[in-house]
Amino acid sequence: MALIDKVKAQASQLAQKAQEAGKAGQAKLEDVQARRRADGVLRELGAAFYAQKSGTAAADNASEIDRLIGELKTYEAQYGPLGSAGASESGDDGSPDEA
Repeated sequence: MALIDKVKAQASQLAQKAQEAGKAGQAKLEDVQARRRADGVLRELGAAFYAQKSGTAAADNASEIDRLIGELKTYEAQYGPLGSAGASESGDDGSPDEA
């Protein structure tokens, strides 16, 4: 019976390690998705600012800029400053893929 107990203990340990790895993978995925959302918001903010400076902005452009800045502040509160070293960890520097 000692052999069966050892096998059960090892199976339990493996299951626990697999669960921990799954949680770590899920957290990494959520971080990458959040970073991509922030990149999109930055792009929208740049477009809104350009429209404002070039004189082609819609009437509600100032409130749109404020909304986008609020989203970015929320991101920074949760994930840290924009442009932090987190982007270099995954190898994704945010630059467009070359053809």
